[in-house]
Amino acid sequence: MSDHGAQAQRTGLAWRRTALAATACTLLLLHLAARRGWGTAVIPVVFAGAMVITLAVTGAVRERALRRAGTPKPLNPALAVTVSALVVATAATLIAVR
Repeated sequence: MSDHGAQAQRTGLAWRRTALAATACTLLLLHLAARRGWGTAVIPVVFAGAMVITLAVTGAVRERALRRAGTPKPLNPALAVTVSALVVATAATLIAVR
């Protein structure tokens, strides 16, 4: 495997690990929401779920871009901002719903 392919693989694995960790946190939030009787406790679950989907899609897109021949394009700033906004929104709703 070329160095270029190895970089794409490492990047893809890192995004997958991050999405997996976010999935675990989302499941914990879902469990907490169920124990609290749903209500407003479901709001962080929704944000966290959206974050997991965004992380998985962004990771797949990024890995595919790195695997293409030629010089890879940098990560789309809109995707990075979306992931960051979802992380902040999840944390803010956790604090607010607490």
